[in-house]
Amino acid sequence: MSIIIVFAMGLAAGVISGLLGVGGGAVLVPMLVFFLGLTQHMAQGISLVYIIPTAVAGLIQLHKKQLVDYRMAMYLAGGSVAGALISANLVQYISGSDLKRIFGLFVIFTGTKMIMAKEKKK
Repeated sequence: MSIIIVFAMGLAAGVISGLLGVGGGAVLVPMLVFFLGLTQHMAQGISLVYIIPTAVAGLIQLHKKQLVDYRMAMYLAGGSVAGALISANLVQYISGSDLKRIFGLFVIFTGTKMIMAKEKKK
């Protein structure tokens, strides 16, 4: 596995994440599975580590523009930590093929919701 290819994948995922405001996992996990042949479980694990510096870099820029509601973020983080602990234990019992299907359905569902969403009036 070439370091340059892996770096380029990270760069692409970071650009798409920053541009669209999506978690890099929606982009990075499929890249790791399809281009590098990693298992779904391994790709999701790598994605969880990858998101830490990506999120910090994005947070710094958004903080400068005063676009972060830290109170809401703390509540979300509390729920996310609990959910991550539960799912990290649960995911070990789901087959790789089923996990790919679940992930794919999630991406399709969220993508469809975003495409169909109506613009909110301010």
